[in-house]
Amino acid sequence: MIDQELPQQDTAGTALPGTPGEPEAGGGGVIELLERIASVVIPIGVALYAVLYIGIEEVYAVFGINPQQAGIDQSVLFGRLLGTLVLVLLFAIPALGLIIGLGWLTDRVTGGAAGRLVQGIRRRPWVAALIAALWCGATYWGFLKFFGDFGATVMVVIAVVLGVLTFLVPFRLLRRKPVGRAGLKVLVGGLTGLGLGFLLIQQLSFGAEEVARTGQANLLLDTVGFQDQWAVLKNAENDKPLYDGRWMMLLGESDGTYIFYDCDKQETIRRPMETTNLGQLQLDPDRDEGFTCGGLAEQDSAGQG
Repeated sequence: MIDQELPQQDTAGTALPGTPGEPEAGGGGVIELLERIASVVIPIGVALYAVLYIGIEEVYAVFGINPQQAGIDQSVLFGRLLGTLVLVLLFAIPALGLIIGLGWLTDRVTGGAAGRLVQGIRRRPWVAALIAALWCGATYWGFLKFFGDFGATVMVVIAVVLGVLTFLVPFRLLRRKPVGRAGLKVLVGGLTGLGLGFLLIQQLSFGAEEVARTGQANLLLDTVGFQDQWAVLKNAENDKPLYDGRWMMLLGESDGTYIFYDCDKQETIRRPMETTNLGQLQLDPDRDEGFTCGGLAEQDSAGQG
């Protein structure tokens, strides 16, 4: 009888599904799920934050200044980009939930065949490593588009070559041990964040050029904290309008100096804060359809011609 009860004690020590120990196993499963999500989300967020800093520099470079000259220090930049990451997360969570729901529905419709296919791919290290390698190669799409204009066919070839030649074998070796698989998740997440970041940089640069051309910012620039704020400048001594009372976009302020963008002449100007008053402030002004900046610049060039 003693020999028969010893296995029962061992069995009770291992919480099997359907036994009283199941709640603890379920709690461990939730923690494990959160750890897996964090191992992917955190590298993406950190890489995206680092690359978006370059994007802010590209935005202000369109106006011939840097973020520091517009009064954007590290603390201000951190707050703006943190808000951007929150918005990205708010869009990413429903998208992830939709993908999971579609995967579950596909598995149900196919009678479990889709789930078995995924598990089969995961059990084949070379196949899983190849998929991760091709994904990481594709993340260089935004990076290459940032530095040059390549066609879609060329970009696909570059992504495949990068993935197969540089990532495939290292990823296969990393999958041999749990530590390597964890490192693989961090690496794939980091490259994913960098790829998304460079795509956003390209769109931010296009948006800044659109502001310089039309005098109106788009939604993406608003999400990174670019203030589409306009004002009429007045002389601090006599409160008379400056520059014929034309609207100027306030890019920022630093070291006692305002930085403005003159939409009519398409140029950036600086004025001391002590001699300049801001009047009739306006945020995100509505422009007439077809409005473009540079009207006075064209008149000046025509007069000189």
